[in-house]
Parts: sequence; structure tokens; C-alpha cells
Amino acid sequence: MVDPNSRRVGDTERSWCRAALGGTGIAVLALRTSSPPDIPRLQAALHKLQSSHPILRSRLHSNAAATSFSFLTSGAPSLKLQSQTLPASASADPLHQVLELELNRNTWRDSPSDAEDLLFATLYEVQGASTRVLALRLHVSACDRTTALLLLQELLVLMGEEDAANANANGDYCDRREEANLAIEDLVPRAKAKKPVWTRGLNMLSYSLSSLRLSNLNFVDTKGPRFSQLLRFQLNQNQTNQLLAGCKCSGIKLCGALVAAGLMAAHCPKRSSRKYGVVTLTDCRSNLEPPLSDNFGFYHSAILNSHEVKGEESMWELAKRTYEAFANSKKSNKHLSDMADLTFLMCKAIENPGLTPSSSLRTSVMAVFEDTLVDNGGAKQRQIGVEDYVGCASVHGVGPSIGIFDTIRDGSLDCVCVYPAPLHSREQMQQILDKMKAILIEAAKSYTA
Repeated sequence: MVDPNSRRVGDTERSWCRAALGGTGIAVLALRTSSPPDIPRLQAALHKLQSSHPILRSRLHSNAAATSFSFLTSGAPSLKLQSQTLPASASADPLHQVLELELNRNTWRDSPSDAEDLLFATLYEVQGASTRVLALRLHVSACDRTTALLLLQELLVLMGEEDAANANANGDYCDRREEANLAIEDLVPRAKAKKPVWTRGLNMLSYSLSSLRLSNLNFVDTKGPRFSQLLRFQLNQNQTNQLLAGCKCSGIKLCGALVAAGLMAAHCPKRSSRKYGVVTLTDCRSNLEPPLSDNFGFYHSAILNSHEVKGEESMWELAKRTYEAFANSKKSNKHLSDMADLTFLMCKAIENPGLTPSSSLRTSVMAVFEDTLVDNGGAKQRQIGVEDYVGCASVHGVGPSIGIFDTIRDGSLDCVCVYPAPLHSREQMQQILDKMKAILIEAAKSYTA
């Protein structure tokens, strides 16, 4: 039975549908557990999440040419938990292994069906070990970064409580029946999205010409089939507090420091001044009409800025400059007025890879999120056997060279960095991230939390 709230996808969602066919826009939330989960309870919890959030029980329907897409919302949850065995590896963390496997499982491209689920769940059992990894794989149009954390929190509460009544009594989980959501374009205030046709044309021309002049990281292999890989770096609580104190003193958000350290790490000191493109993703829920809180779906928008790096700047100087450029763009509502332009250019890049350097489909050197996720639930998570978790999305189809997914977990900064291989090698990216981490720590030393 199909819900009457089923609908065609919006323009931003359509761009993610197109991108996911190539490998960008597959979100994965993976949890490593120290004990076998209660399978019936886990299955029931997943169904409860689907019941509460219609987009999670929807199917993505496409025509034969994959040019039009619709969300077909089912009346009842139908997700089936799959099981797989993961070969033991002495050199790799099972969580890391599963994340890379799932980031590169492209059901929406590889399946012959014209209607595919938006949510998949697989429980991996590590061969010869007690470790298990639960992976939730979603189409990005169904769940952006904001609701990925909410999904995790709701799932853990449902798994940790004896029953839903206890969870509701404790106030940790609200069993709400969320209405089917509209596309972001249908909720943007007209006054903020309005732009004269001539201005829109000039802006698109400016974006197109500027992108050709921006510098990129060196490409290692532009011919081989692409897939997403990830690396991770963490700061301890003291280092994190010092870094946050430095951001507060400079009047910027943490994303400014991450951008500055990333650009400095990517820039070769032997080179002259270079310009790099940075995409900052911002959650638009509070700017929409009516405002949204934690509705599931994709409600982020992008702001693309170019930044000049001379190699002589301090990290805080560059962080303040890059953050202010983003903040001024947002103050001018570019995240709303330029939404259609960037969506159009993204689709054009997918259709014509030759428009990008070396047909790399790289739209920027880095992509960051304006707001850092904060999760202080580590103690509760460990109580129900969750040792670690990571959430991120694939970028190997079209996107940045470095996609940063940052979280402050129990006071410590945890950054997952996703990149396209073999366009970039693991050795190349590890070197950049090691340098980035060192820059952040060194710059934060002079600040006291």
C-alpha cells in the first residue's frame, strides 16, 4: 500500500539521486559492538524508526532513463536486517572495513529494479571474534547529517530500554508520527530565494569560470574505477578544549579552523599563491517556512567560496578570513538564493566530467559542515555494548577531494575524512591529515580552555 503523501523529488534531492548513481551520496552509520545484539529487538527498533519517519520506509522510484525520481512511501515498515560475515584482519579495524564496504555498495545503481529502498541494515559478524558491526546505509536524500545523529540516538534508546513505554517515560525517545516532508525548495522563503534572471546567469558564469582557475590536490590516478576510502584523526579533550577556546577568541566556528588547517596542509610551501575552492554545508531547517526541527530528509544547502593561500599566513589568520567569507555569504542568503545554481552546476559536472580538471569530477578541494555535531552519550552507548561508531558519506562520484565529518564526542574532537580513490592515494591523504592535525594542535597550544 502506498501512502498518499508519496511525491516527486525536489531539485536538490534530484541532484543527489543523479550523484548517487555515480557513487556520491551514500550515507553510512556503522556501530561496533562488544556483544551480540538482541536480533528481534533490533529488528523491532528499526521498524519503529521506519514507522516514525515516513522517508525511512519509502522507496526511490526512477524511470528507465533515470531522469525522473519519486518517493513512494509505504504504509508499513518492511526493512529486513541482513547478516554477513566479515573476514578477520589483523591490520584493519572492523568498523573501518565495514564503512568502506558499505560506502561502495551502490544498490541504487547496481540493482535492476526501478524502485529501491532508501534504508538498508546489515549486521556483520567478524570471523573468529566476538566483534559485530551494525551498518545502516541510506540514500542521502533520506537522511542528512543532522538527522543521522538523531537516528543513532533514537536507535540506541530503543535498543537500551526494556520497552518503548520506558523510553517515552524517560523522555529520551518520542514515538512521533512524522508527516511526510516537502522538498527543501518548497519551504524556502520566496524573498530569500528570489534572484533576477540576469543576476542568476552572471552568478552561474562566475561559478563556472572560477572553478577552472581553482587549484586542486595532485591526482594520483585519474583513469581507474573510483571508490570511497576514509581516514580518521582525533584530538584529546585538552587539545579540543584549547582549539575551541581559540575559535571562541577569534569569533569563529570550528569549521573555520578545520578549513584553514586543511588548506595549509594541502598547499605546497614551494608554490606561489594559490586559490582553493571550499564547500561549506549548512543546515537550513531553521530558515525555512515553516521552520523544521529534526525532520528527516535532506535540508542542507551549500556555499562555495574560493580562498587564496600564500603559505605565509598563521592558521588563525587564515581561519578567520575563510570563516568570515562563509559567514558573509550566508548573511547575504547565498545558501538559499544560490541553491538552484549549485544544483544545476553539480548535475552539469556529472553529465560532462570534462568540465572539471582531468575529468576528476572534483568540485572543491574540501567540504566541511558549518556546525560540528556534539554527542555526549558515550557512557550510555557503552552500557548497551556500543564501543565505537562512525557516520559519513561517499564522495567518489562527484564532490570534494576531502570531505570532513567532525563530531565532538564526550569532549574530544573526532574527524572522519572521506576521499575518492585511486584519484588520491591513502598515503597521500594520510600525509595531509597528519599535517592538518599537527597544525590544529600547534595553533591551539597558546589558548587555555
